[in-house]
Amino acid sequence: MLISAAFTHADDTPTVIVFGDSLSAGYGVDFDQTWVALLQSRLESQGYEHRVINASISGETTEGGQTRIKQALENFESDLVILELGGNDGLRGFPTEVIKDNIRSIIETTRTHGAAIVILGIRIPTNYGARYTQAFEAIYRELAEEFDVPWIEFFMEGIALNDELMQEDGIHPNADAQPLLLDNAWPIIRLALTEN
Repeated sequence: MLISAAFTHADDTPTVIVFGDSLSAGYGVDFDQTWVALLQSRLESQGYEHRVINASISGETTEGGQTRIKQALENFESDLVILELGGNDGLRGFPTEVIKDNIRSIIETTRTHGAAIVILGIRIPTNYGARYTQAFEAIYRELAEEFDVPWIEFFMEGIALNDELMQEDGIHPNADAQPLLLDNAWPIIRLALTEN
């Protein structure tokens, strides 16, 4: 598991774990330009003492995430988990009920360890038809309602369809998009930090 933090702090420092795939691992982007690194800077500038741990892995699926969330929580006594997974599952056409069960397991494990969690929702192209796409997108809404978890509908809002903000592969956001990703996620992150 790739774990990185912008700074090293004492063990009692409150911790935020970003638990995602390539969108949060910063595929194709220098580490200090990623939205996760920018999150660390924003927290510090606004007086938060939290350190940010990036436990994201490019190519990660919800199945992989649910098998390693416990280890991540045990390695770092997290106050908040920012969950950004599911895109790779959807692009591969994995069954939506399996995806949902995996994310449910991640939420339950996180809460068992006493950490709050927020969800960054993902949308996918309609390659597998409208019915699959709608069922996939409903996963995030339904789990957010089931567990009363703060969430956003689409982490890549305002980015995914803008060629100037995407890398040549058309899948990954470029460096210019990273501040916008943070702005998309920030309202629920701030809400969770305020409530906990």
